[in-house]
Amino acid sequence: MRRFWIFLGCTIVVAAFLAAGESKAGTVLISADEAKLPPPKGAVGVATRGITRGPKVAFVGTADATQSPMRLQLKFESFGGAKIDTDSLKVTYMKSPSVDLTPRLKPFVKPDGIDMPDAELPAGDHVIRVDVKDSEGRAATTSFTLKVAP
Repeated sequence: MRRFWIFLGCTIVVAAFLAAGESKAGTVLISADEAKLPPPKGAVGVATRGITRGPKVAFVGTADATQSPMRLQLKFESFGGAKIDTDSLKVTYMKSPSVDLTPRLKPFVKPDGIDMPDAELPAGDHVIRVDVKDSEGRAATTSFTLKVAP
């Protein structure tokens, strides 16, 4: 009976240790397999319109390489009383074929932007495209590169 309690105690300690290690891991934004996909062929298209005052999407971060996990932060700005339509948001990892990152980011989306505190990405340069519309149907598109140090 004593061996059983010792075994049970050791099992609980190991489980707690593993759980503590997992808590330091981030949320996978881009997997290693996705990072190995080839780049898209041709230019990356960006939808632009004429004079309308569509929303703005700004990447909040540094152009310098950073470590993973990293904080991924985007700010949305709308104009003329319009609101950001978060249901229209589409975030794409620009590879061939492209990878839709929107479902992975949905828990971190707010009307004023995206704030993912622990984005896990493999080392390298990752081109991300963000498309969003406002309540008036005006669209915004931006692309940026996340640089992750080895």
